[in-house]
Amino acid sequence: MKREVVPFRDYYWQFYEAQTEKVREKIDYVLQIIRSVDRVPEKFLKHLGDGLYEVRIKQGSNIYRIFSFFDDGSLVILLHGFQKKSQKTPKKELERAKTLRAAYYEEKGTS
Repeated sequence: MKREVVPFRDYYWQFYEAQTEKVREKIDYVLQIIRSVDRVPEKFLKHLGDGLYEVRIKQGSNIYRIFSFFDDGSLVILLHGFQKKSQKTPKKELERAKTLRAAYYEEKGTS
């Protein structure tokens, strides 16, 4: 089973382009796993509840997250990313992801 991974607007690209080459390589690696394996290990893609997922990237001692969700079953929509500094996912990042997902569905409905 192949999944398609699609960024929503340019939030993901802003995050991606701000990273070092090593971090970008790791992001590309993890997204390739998400595209190609049937059951993505939770180490790379974790369900947060409410239909939101986080793509999980660890490079050295740094941890990065990219919010995402599924649309039409196999389409993975990437929202925004951030560097994680604490154990818990920051509430403001979670709220932003929900807002962006709502905007995605709003745009999809009008197109």
